[in-house]
Amino acid sequence: MSFLNLKGKRFLITGLANRRSVAWHVAKTLIEEGAEPIFTVHTEERREKVKKLIGDHTCYICDVESEESIKNLATTIKENHPPLDGILHSIAFANYSEGLKPFYETLRKDYLQATQISAFSLLEICGALKSHLTERASVVTIGISSTDLTAENYGYMSPIKASLLGMIRYLAKSFSKDSKVRFNLVAAGPLKTNSSAGIPGYMDNYLFAEQLTFRKEALKTEEVADSTLFLLSDRSSGMNGTELVIDAGLGLNYFDQDIVKAYHRGNKES
Repeated sequence: MSFLNLKGKRFLITGLANRRSVAWHVAKTLIEEGAEPIFTVHTEERREKVKKLIGDHTCYICDVESEESIKNLATTIKENHPPLDGILHSIAFANYSEGLKPFYETLRKDYLQATQISAFSLLEICGALKSHLTERASVVTIGISSTDLTAENYGYMSPIKASLLGMIRYLAKSFSKDSKVRFNLVAAGPLKTNSSAGIPGYMDNYLFAEQLTFRKEALKTEEVADSTLFLLSDRSSGMNGTELVIDAGLGLNYFDQDIVKAYHRGNKES
């Protein structure tokens, strides 16, 4: 028997984008372990693009900006699939079409849209599917580490991502009234994904962060996915309402001597 014991279990995987996304790396291992992933994407165009990845596995369209779309997804899953053993919430979006601005200049419409897609959708999806989760189902959302939360080029997404931790704790508390469903968050350090590449200046931060890890090697998407799989499995049954930081030591290595020396060398040269 596999350590994770995922064979025959069913998981809803939201936010699948491409083969570099956390959602795909999680789904790939679920399939290898004999589990059944059920995918959601936000448009028909996206569904066509991921067909080569997911093969014959089911993929539904769900626009999380639409309350009706989320309700329809829940109805469809209840009618066509046995109860779910878990949900991966890996959805995030921010509109940087006008470029990055100081946080205090954030537009209301942009902030509310990003909040709905990146955070509140977790609550709505879980609420809509509450009756269709197995007794000990596990819900995991992908957040960012505390080190990333103050990165200027992350803009208004930082406080939105920070709100996910409160979201999973309140969901864990409210679900506990009549279920044993668990909610946890993976707080990931900087990753090289297609979506992160769209953030202005992200690669500069990514390369700098790599030098601040203990191993001087950037965090891999597969490592975040493996930690997510652990949280989705019963092996993490003692964890609920928690944040699991996966950053290769980045957040603990602020005074790395190589970085300190490089800073002083740069000042002397200038």
